Amino acid sequence: MTRDDGRSGPSSPPPFDLTAEPWLTVQLLNGGEREVSLREVFAQAGTIARLSGDVPTQDFALLRLLLAILHDTLEGPADVEEWAQLWEAEDPFAAVPEYLDEHRARFDLCHPATPFFQVARLSNGKDEVFPLNRLVADVPNGDPFFTTRFPGVERLSFAEAARWLVHAHAHDTAGIKTGVLDDPRAKGGKAYPLGTAWAGMLGGVTAEGTSLKETLLLNLIAAEDFPPPGRAPDLPAWRREPDGPGEGDLRHRPTGLCDLYTWQSRRVRLQADHDGVFGALLTYGDPLAPRNKQKLEPMTGWRRSRTQEKKHGEQLVYMPREHDPERAAWRGLAALLGTDTRPQETGARGEPAEALQPGLVHWLARLRNDGALPDEKMVRFRTYGTVYGTQQSVVDEIVADEVTMAVVLLGESDRRLGVCAVDAVARADDAVDALGRLAHDLVLATVANDKRRVQGNDRTVAEISQDQARDRAYGELDGHFRTWLAAIRPGNDVQELSATWQTTVRRELLRLARELLAAAGNRAWTGRTVKLKDGGEQWINSASAERRFRLALTKALPHTRPAPPPAIPDGAATSVRAN
Repeated sequence: MTRDDGRSGPSSPPPFDLTAEPWLTVQLLNGGEREVSLREVFAQAGTIARLSGDVPTQDFALLRLLLAILHDTLEGPADVEEWAQLWEAEDPFAAVPEYLDEHRARFDLCHPATPFFQVARLSNGKDEVFPLNRLVADVPNGDPFFTTRFPGVERLSFAEAARWLVHAHAHDTAGIKTGVLDDPRAKGGKAYPLGTAWAGMLGGVTAEGTSLKETLLLNLIAAEDFPPPGRAPDLPAWRREPDGPGEGDLRHRPTGLCDLYTWQSRRVRLQADHDGVFGALLTYGDPLAPRNKQKLEPMTGWRRSRTQEKKHGEQLVYMPREHDPERAAWRGLAALLGTDTRPQETGARGEPAEALQPGLVHWLARLRNDGALPDEKMVRFRTYGTVYGTQQSVVDEIVADEVTMAVVLLGESDRRLGVCAVDAVARADDAVDALGRLAHDLVLATVANDKRRVQGNDRTVAEISQDQARDRAYGELDGHFRTWLAAIRPGNDVQELSATWQTTVRRELLRLARELLAAAGNRAWTGRTVKLKDGGEQWINSASAERRFRLALTKALPHTRPAPPPAIPDGAATSVRAN
């Protein structure tokens, strides 16, 4: 028996039309969650708070998919003026339903000839069922015990499989994969490493508004800010000829944001029946090197790489700036805002910048400068990243954080508030360093064998104590900084803002210092002689360590100079007094 749509047999999967079937998980403004179709997500965007996928990086990949639909539907926006009209429109996505109707066949997850984001009849030449673990990022290969899906995922609904399919094209691991027929790169039934999927190379950044409607518009960058690199039309994956096995024709590609946001980093075929998806054949698709893509990819910061310059014999190479999983988003504010309050250590005037802010942030700054966004408009910057391990063949960690601020901080004509915020981070860094040094010195004053290496670690006891103190300090300051940053408004006095923040930092670090000094006890008060790197010796105890800490704290936080500390009675354990 053959169906009209080309499907045959009772076990063949039914159509799963992503334009009509609910599959995108969203959080509503009222706090509830539900699944919606592509048609619904645009129609109801004003009542939806945000995408709420299975993992944060899935939200990043799916948002880019929705943006590709919008860019292609609108054929723009061309400039800030067109964008402003969308921002003010009651229904800026009114044209999307007709677009989805036109391309509906290419959004069928189970279509026999052109399945969405897949290659029909992709095969390794054997009748095998391939485990879904390689598709689902929260089931780490080789570590099935560290997941709620132990020992693995046996079956997925069509909705969940569609979400993970989009995620795989964006964040899939590297490593050896299954070789498929007609892929000239396959050798001995294996496909050898070609790197992670595109978004996995990025330190992803998106802007979030008060609803998904605002979020989509804030990230919808005008063509004049990110123009297509060539004359070829910028098309998303569903408007191109279906891919086959192997690498496609990548000359003059990516052709723009539509192409990039739907980049087919992998070749995939879902194995499904009437009840859902039970397997996934996944191998390499179109590789994309991240070198010098800053004029094409707006959702990441960039760093200059002299290593890559030397490797490729190029004068200037920028690589995506990845997120550090141990560093909160607010601590990277200088990279986000493109504002550095500290002088460059090396380099002459006119040299290329060592870092570039995300193009998205530059776009939002332009909207503010051109009056399309009011200064007081609040934007939540969300950060996303994937940390890979073992030659990028497994996912070790997923990075996700957020930081909220008014768009006035992005202004390019008046950078005082932005500089103030970045300087606040720098001051906090210096103050935390002072606390870390106090913890280090207290160990030196207490432990005779401070040079001993800790088993399984290459650091000394003093170095570990220093890092622990720093980590706790950043943890204590985290909420305070986010609250302080989110409260900045147009017209605020930068001196007053700085004083408020530095006073908070001083108060919190003095409290932590008191705890360190109390824990060190009388042995640290007595102290001991410590050998210096230059061969000399120095007597160190808690009193001298505290003195250095206070001097460093005063230098780091000049707007809150305290009165001299009171004298400490002989024989008494030292303590830091709040000023």
